[in-house]
Amino acid sequence: MRTGNEPSTARSPLRMRLWLSVWGLIWAASGTAAFALAGRTGWAVACGLLLVVVAVDLVLVLRHLHQGPHYQPGPDVPPYEPDHGGRGGRGS
Repeated sequence: MRTGNEPSTARSPLRMRLWLSVWGLIWAASGTAAFALAGRTGWAVACGLLLVVVAVDLVLVLRHLHQGPHYQPGPDVPPYEPDHGGRGGRGS
C-alpha cells in the first residue's frame, strides 16, 4: 500500500547499474578478445553481442543520470488508491 511519502524516500539504483555496466563491459570485452585469440569464434561472437547489450545499457544509464530528477508530486497530491486485488477494474 502506498503511503504518499515514496517520492521523497525513493532511491534510484542507477549508480549501481552504472558500475555493474562498467564491470560487464570490461568482462565482455576481455571475453571477446580472449575467445577471438583462442579461435573460439562462436564464444567470441556471443561475448561481442553481450558487449553491445552492456554498452547500450551503459549509454541509457548515463542518459538517465544526466537527465536528473523528474517531476515528483508534492504533499498536496493524495496517494494512489491501494490495489484491492481485482483483475483490472477499479474496486472489482
